[in-house]
Amino acid sequence: MPANKNAMTRYKILDDLLSNRYHDYSLDDLTSEVGRRLSDIYGKRISVVRRTIEKDINYLEYEGPFLAEIERRWVPCVSPETGKTTTKKCLRYADPSFSIFKKELSTDEKHLLKEAFTLLGQFEGLPNLDALEKLRLSLNMGKNNGQQIISFTKNPLEKSNLLGELFTAISQKQVVELTYHTFAQPDDKHLVIVHPYLLKEYNRRWFLIAAADSDHKILTFGLDRIDKATPMGGYRYVEPQEDLKERFEDIIGVTLFDDSPVYKIYFWVSDRSKDYVATKPLHESQRTLKGQKTQELRAQYPTLEGGQFFRIDCKRNYELIRELTSFGNDLVVLSPTEIQEEIVNYVDKMQQVYLALRI
Repeated sequence: MPANKNAMTRYKILDDLLSNRYHDYSLDDLTSEVGRRLSDIYGKRISVVRRTIEKDINYLEYEGPFLAEIERRWVPCVSPETGKTTTKKCLRYADPSFSIFKKELSTDEKHLLKEAFTLLGQFEGLPNLDALEKLRLSLNMGKNNGQQIISFTKNPLEKSNLLGELFTAISQKQVVELTYHTFAQPDDKHLVIVHPYLLKEYNRRWFLIAAADSDHKILTFGLDRIDKATPMGGYRYVEPQEDLKERFEDIIGVTLFDDSPVYKIYFWVSDRSKDYVATKPLHESQRTLKGQKTQELRAQYPTLEGGQFFRIDCKRNYELIRELTSFGNDLVVLSPTEIQEEIVNYVDKMQQVYLALRI
């Protein structure tokens, strides 16, 4: 057995890599990945040589108590330098469920998992993930035929399989090639290789947030415009270069204009709609105005009787304007002028369309 303090940690990392069915690792890939993960664990650069990994694998396979069955297979890969397709010899466990650290679940753990599956089975909007179903069956958990307690509104055009495939690609850090189209030209197919990071739901539609492989620019794709997602095993996955949570903090929906400032948007809502807006905020930044600020606004806008004043801090995008106009005359934007004018133009165009119908 290799005698050094990192041995067991390397075995744990190798066990994870060899059981992964979503990435293909050559001996060089394993060496590089083990070194990277060790450096992350210990907070300093740790160098691992190929010979060390060769000895570790030999120990797992022949010398130690595990007798792991490891298969070698040739898989195609794309050279990042030349873009040409070649092959490399990759290693993995012959049995995808094998692990040198595998142990049986306790009764309490099985009970908790059963309850989780029972809950997940009631969420109609979730994709039919094969891995989830296989795990349920492996734990001898039957389907719940009881009364439904929680139900999501589901888009009838939702591509469940695609949602599941992209979920798997993100969780397994897989680069994928997307075949997609636009609404304007549905028959014109486009191809792009991306690093998928996030599945985001907004207004009963799902979106994929990913970085283009060519320049790592963050892009947004509606799942209803993605025709196919193909895993690209020969590409190295790149982690996001920004906090995606922060990316969506200042917007409503998914459309981000980097050049838009964050506006402090003040608006009034009528008595009929104020409770709805208060209990279902337009944005996380929404606050209900009280005290002196409310008195100032009432003095400035005496024609707005009753109701309630609110404020949100958002960047301008299409979803913001649509949300603010969705309440009709029950919601009036007071400032800033830029947002107010855009809403006026929006309403004017709508009025012109309706007036044209009467001619």
